Amino acid sequence: MLSLSIASPSSVTFPPKPTISANPKSSFNGIRIAQVCHTLSPCACSVRNTRSSSVVMMAKREEELKEIRAKTTEQINEEIVDLKGELFMLRLQKSVRNEFKSSEFRRMRKRVARMLTVKREREIEDGINKRLSRKLDRQWKKSIVVRPPPSLKKLREEEAAEEAKESA
Repeated sequence: MLSLSIASPSSVTFPPKPTISANPKSSFNGIRIAQVCHTLSPCACSVRNTRSSSVVMMAKREEELKEIRAKTTEQINEEIVDLKGELFMLRLQKSVRNEFKSSEFRRMRKRVARMLTVKREREIEDGINKRLSRKLDRQWKKSIVVRPPPSLKKLREEEAAEEAKESA
């Protein structure tokens, strides 16, 4: 419910115009609109407590990091290649104007970044400096064998199954 209060012209006094300061707040006192909640339960119009949702997100992130740290470096490298292929497929779907989840871009990029972070943490533990790490990274990128991403493999398998079903 909204309440509206209007100040009478005789009770309103305007302070002198302030000079430019670090705190540019409005000095308008004429109309004040406030939301009033008359129920005893928490008001639907109140600001939601986002703390609990951020705690859940943090827990999921921690679980994901534990999962990534449990993998070997070779497994991480393979998954990075797969995720980058998936990102490429998403970009293709976007350019062709197919339906896709735009949130997948961010999710995949963040996962790749977490994997690269874990990979770099392991390099630091092994005593590999930044310059050598970049050199090894360039060599690794050159050695990558291009292969279709898992989603494309799955799509091809589904198409082959449909064709086999139609021919039978």
